[in-house]
Amino acid sequence: MKIAVTSTGPTLDDNVEARFGRCPYFLIIETDTMNVEPIQNPNISLGGGAGTQSAQLMAEKGVTSVLTGNCGPNAFRVFGAAGINVITGVTGQVRNAVEQFKSGSMAHSPGPNVESHFGMGGGSGRGMGM
Repeated sequence: MKIAVTSTGPTLDDNVEARFGRCPYFLIIETDTMNVEPIQNPNISLGGGAGTQSAQLMAEKGVTSVLTGNCGPNAFRVFGAAGINVITGVTGQVRNAVEQFKSGSMAHSPGPNVESHFGMGGGSGRGMGM
């Protein structure tokens, strides 16, 4: 199974990034082999639409689930249309998050857990941050 995890860096030893659309890296992971394809996020500095563009990128990569800290409504809609499950509230080391996912101990999120444009305020962690 191919999943994506938002990450602070390019390896399984890096931490899960709280922001989906503006994360530094997406790690595309084949859960059976733990092979990793790190992708630097090309949408990190977009003025708007980073979540939507990033969600479309994940759909193009053929992932079935996304593990992240937070996911806004626009990205969540794209994931829903693509049939991709989203798991929010994920923290800690990427490797540990993937192991928890594989064990079945994570539940899919029923909807977005932050407002649009979360994470644009320089990391304030308070939604819009403007």
